[in-house]
Amino acid sequence: MSRVIRAALFQTAWTGDKESMIQVHEQAVRDAAAQGAQVLCFQELFYGPYFCQVQDPEFYAYAESIPDGPIVERFQRLAREHGIVLVLPMYEEEQPGVLYNTAAVIDADGSYLGKYRKTHIPQVRGFWEKFYFRPGNSGWPVFDTAVGKVGVYICYDRHFPEGWRALGLAGAEIVFNPSATSRGLSGYLWQLEQPAAAVANEYFVGAINRVGVEEYGDNDFYGTSYFVDPEAQFVGEVASDKETELVVRDLDMAKLREVRDRWQFYRDRAPGAYSPLTAP
Repeated sequence: MSRVIRAALFQTAWTGDKESMIQVHEQAVRDAAAQGAQVLCFQELFYGPYFCQVQDPEFYAYAESIPDGPIVERFQRLAREHGIVLVLPMYEEEQPGVLYNTAAVIDADGSYLGKYRKTHIPQVRGFWEKFYFRPGNSGWPVFDTAVGKVGVYICYDRHFPEGWRALGLAGAEIVFNPSATSRGLSGYLWQLEQPAAAVANEYFVGAINRVGVEEYGDNDFYGTSYFVDPEAQFVGEVASDKETELVVRDLDMAKLREVRDRWQFYRDRAPGAYSPLTAP
């Protein structure tokens, strides 16, 4: 029998303050659960603005401990109450001055399963992330959740195929890519790279992006969040490019075995030939 997972993404605009932004996302959990969603992922740095448009140490205050900080604890309670797996992209402080762009994963019983720290950190105009984050050191964990095996890649990571493959080799069935990406810069890649990664690695991808123009820069975050299957087919419609939207879709996990039996990419890999790829 096929296994169907009802999965959700939430794209939204910056509200102007941290607490109201958290409350918007708390309501999104309730709304997703009311629609039967079993897993929900938020956008990159979900409870704040995308402050990397500027370089200002005042934004270090958005960082907090994972999993012992108040935001994780708030969403653990919600996950437990509604029986839903949550992926929380956050600003993490491991210790003062040691900061990461991180996603915490909470299981449907409210337990903390672990974290992924963004590996590839950009430093280009409007995306001054090296000012705020160290490169991740978590590897590419896959989390054994109530809905199955879930992986996370974050925004700029998606331009690098190696992590996508590492997640597949570790057994990922769904990989979420929470992002903050702007219309003029990356629009031509948004509906190309992640479907290609889903095909190459034979799993579902959930791609989440912010919407709107924020006060710290001129980046126009264009939403258009979506789920894509391992045949590069969008699951339902792509979300709005301007409006807040909760995307809820049914993902048929039988598609994974069907595609993997057809193509056998994992059988036919040639890792012994790839050593030049790891040369500095």
